[in-house]
Amino acid sequence: QVQLVESGGGLVQAGGSLRLSCAASGRTFKNGMGWFRQAPGKEREFVAAISWSSDSTFYADSIKGRFTISRDNAKNTVYLQMNSLKPEDTAVYYCAARSFAGVVRWSRGYDYWGPGTQVTVSS
Repeated sequence: QVQLVESGGGLVQAGGSLRLSCAASGRTFKNGMGWFRQAPGKEREFVAAISWSSDSTFYADSIKGRFTISRDNAKNTVYLQMNSLKPEDTAVYYCAARSFAGVVRWSRGYDYWGPGTQVTVSS
């Protein structure tokens, strides 16, 4: 089992920045990692993903150029730097881990999930 805990969410004004962290513990191995988000009344959607070696990253079109995913394998931590935040970025953000080193965009490709952290962007 892999346990994931997100942190770094909060309330920020439009145009501001936040950095989310996801700490992994337990039976960690060469996991591909991803970030997803879910806004009220909407389905969970893909945000970004990164492979174990960081040689592959994927981003949703809606956040490309504003968000950056990175990881520190020595710390078993994945980050999501979010800049130029917009009110439509308001959502609960979830960290997810795969049982494989590569990454995919679909949520069913991930085996472990964190409880989520709320991000609220005011206009």
